[in-house]
Amino acid sequence: MTVPLAGVPLADHAAVYAALDRAGFTDVWSAEVNGTDAVTPLALAAAWQPRLRLGTAVTPVFTRGPGLLAMSAAALAEAAPGRFSLGIGASSSTVVRDWNAVPFVEPFRRTRDVLRFLRAALRGETVDEVYDTFTVRRFRLERPPAVPPPILLAALRPGMLRLAAAEADGVVLNWLAAEDVPTVVAACGDRRPGFEVAARIFVCPTEDADHARAVGRRLITSYLTVPAYAEFHRWLGREPVLGGMWRAWAAGDRRGAGAAVPDELVDALVLHGSPEACRAGVRRYVEAGVGVPVLALLPTPELTAGGAPALAALVSRLGPGRLTGPGGTPPDSGQGGV
Repeated sequence: MTVPLAGVPLADHAAVYAALDRAGFTDVWSAEVNGTDAVTPLALAAAWQPRLRLGTAVTPVFTRGPGLLAMSAAALAEAAPGRFSLGIGASSSTVVRDWNAVPFVEPFRRTRDVLRFLRAALRGETVDEVYDTFTVRRFRLERPPAVPPPILLAALRPGMLRLAAAEADGVVLNWLAAEDVPTVVAACGDRRPGFEVAARIFVCPTEDADHARAVGRRLITSYLTVPAYAEFHRWLGREPVLGGMWRAWAAGDRRGAGAAVPDELVDALVLHGSPEACRAGVRRYVEAGVGVPVLALLPTPELTAGGAPALAALVSRLGPGRLTGPGGTPPDSGQGGV
């Protein structure tokens, strides 16, 4: 599950993490856009629910300096040894340049360079290196993690996908339909043993289809007009489907952009219906090649009206249930999944 959950204060997330664990969720993954930072929700989860695996999906490679990013990752790896995965990515010009006042220059090379720096730094090495996009002089972590975390790379198109397969421990996908997964995974090429495919999957568990589609359209027009996501969907062959939205958006017609998004695309990119129907939709991603499906829970009328009890019931219905291993013990949460 993506954390923190909207509308729930961080101070109240101890109950959220406990409910997720009871429902059989193995992982909680955070992000950095304009809500919480990626580290704080995971630090709380490490303290409050030590069975959950933790991950960032993703931490931008521009908005923290290389040394600070290594320190943040090392601290989480120390707090949750063997249970933390670091997802990094280029993010977007909006997040990097417009909101954080950092030049958004050469995102592919910057991501590659930060990945290579982190590999060395998290092993406890002294890094004294001139990279293409920055230079680090004699940096060494004072507290290198005993178990260096796996590093996953956010990727959309072939260049970054191949970089993830060649140098990272996994890939983080976003804003794709289950039918897109084989195309994207195939573009990675040869992958190393243990390579993980994580994907954020938007879920709006309500049978009010009009509500779900309205929420989905707002998200689609916000995200898929960002250049990186627009090019991703052009590569996937969606110019005929999304061209009208892109043209209206470029002309400043926000209402027209939303109206140009067909229901079929919303339904493919945002799972909705009963919690059981949403679970079946997530299963399609798994069958298509996603090993770590990460749900992003969207607001519904039922959650708004029902408050905390409705949220607890929903989490229980979305989760697969707490399976047991040999001798009745809970399964190892070191493997990702719903």
